Amino acid sequence: MTAYQFGQAASVAAGTLDGPPLVAGAGAKGAAAHDEGAAVRTDYTDGVVRQFAIMTVVWGIVGMLVGVIIAAQLLFPALNFDLPFLTYSRLRPLHTNAVIFAFGGSALFATSYYIVQRTCHTPLFLPGLAQFTFWGWQLIILLAAVTLPLGITSGKEYAELEWPIDLAIAVVWVAYAVVFFGTLAIRKVKHIYVANWFFAAYIITIAVLHIVNSAEVPVTLTKSYSAYSGVTDAMVQWWYGHNAVGFFLTAAFLGMMYYFIPKQAGRPIYSYRLSIVHFWSLISIYMWAGPHHLHYTTLPDWVQTLGMVFSLMLLAPSWGGMINGIMTLSGAWHKLRTDPILKFLIVSLSFYGMSTFEGPMMSIKTVNALSHYTDWTIGHVHSGALGWVAMVSVGTMYALVPRLYGQTKMWSTRLIDWHFWTTTIGIVLYVASMWIAGVMQGLMWRATNADGTLTYTFVEALKATYPYYAVRLVGGTLVLAGMFIMAYNVAKTIGQRRGALEGGPAVASA
Repeated sequence: MTAYQFGQAASVAAGTLDGPPLVAGAGAKGAAAHDEGAAVRTDYTDGVVRQFAIMTVVWGIVGMLVGVIIAAQLLFPALNFDLPFLTYSRLRPLHTNAVIFAFGGSALFATSYYIVQRTCHTPLFLPGLAQFTFWGWQLIILLAAVTLPLGITSGKEYAELEWPIDLAIAVVWVAYAVVFFGTLAIRKVKHIYVANWFFAAYIITIAVLHIVNSAEVPVTLTKSYSAYSGVTDAMVQWWYGHNAVGFFLTAAFLGMMYYFIPKQAGRPIYSYRLSIVHFWSLISIYMWAGPHHLHYTTLPDWVQTLGMVFSLMLLAPSWGGMINGIMTLSGAWHKLRTDPILKFLIVSLSFYGMSTFEGPMMSIKTVNALSHYTDWTIGHVHSGALGWVAMVSVGTMYALVPRLYGQTKMWSTRLIDWHFWTTTIGIVLYVASMWIAGVMQGLMWRATNADGTLTYTFVEALKATYPYYAVRLVGGTLVLAGMFIMAYNVAKTIGQRRGALEGGPAVASA
């Protein structure tokens, strides 16, 4: 049996589609992209999925709007209006939390709840608890939106929220785990599809990361101190920080990819065997790569080297997953001309491959000596966050929303196309400008005269960076504009369903 045949048979058996298992070898015709779940069962718990899907769009706009504001502040510092809660230092953690945990988190809740039901052929375990995770998560996001601009923060990257909110996160996450693993336990099929393996790994690992890194000593209701000190605190923080990227922003979204790319393309995953190798190798290696964030610090040199070596090893499983996704589309290239959702998904895979090459490369000590603390790192982060995470999330939402609201497609395919090109151009402008600015900064900072003095002052390097900050602002604004286009399209799609229920027309536009 070839890798493709194995992958085809396994994907079909796993219930990649919502309907009953298809016959292996049915090909693209058998693996129709439309939702067949309604013909099989109608008791799926989709209310909470709808709620999370809508909030994905809402928080996407909020998070990217704050990002555009702080990008503008780098060009025009007076835009903080001398108000403490509008300063860059207060809004930047709000931006990262809103994009990662509000936008990305809502997308992951929505898709994991949707996928685990369809691939297990059963409704969610304890749907009331699933509702609790929705309202609990939204409350946590709102508390973050209030406390971070007020300067109430633990000061840890991606873990800035203070201890009462940390406790709330732990409670909601345990509830999430109970719902997800409970649904797996009551599944009606023997096989656990690979997407659920990725979601399971992310749920378990994020719980461990959050609990360990957020260990702290409360002083007041709004202030605490880390349970760790010195270099130990730094090591725990970047063990958490890098694996938040590795599991929240990578493994979890790969679960999304392994369901929706075969679904949208109407084809089984290219190689199911490769997906299993991808899963086990990725989660085994990723946990050890965090020390590369601490090159040239007081962290022991052998730990830095260990982080670099494991980062380089990550390239193989990461590209294995990218190749698996792209090869799944190998027989559906004709659909790319007419299906903008597939364009989102294929471009997201391209950015995933590029980011997972760039990350290991930047972990090499000699490269890191040039790149660290420069805007090259900012370009790398947004290549992954916008190019991979946002693109796959948006494409998935466009595939998911019509199914959730009883439609065959989004209200306007043309608007999806507009969103695709607006976002793609915006990301390229953003990332390319930061790459150029970062390399320039690194070279200027390390340039020396014959007598050993620095050739450039820091202010001169900053002045040279200003044009690239302007390009970044344009790119970010285009990405934000795309989110507004999406919000309009989603609203019209939902309104279309309401019109059909009320007896009005429900015709999708071009």
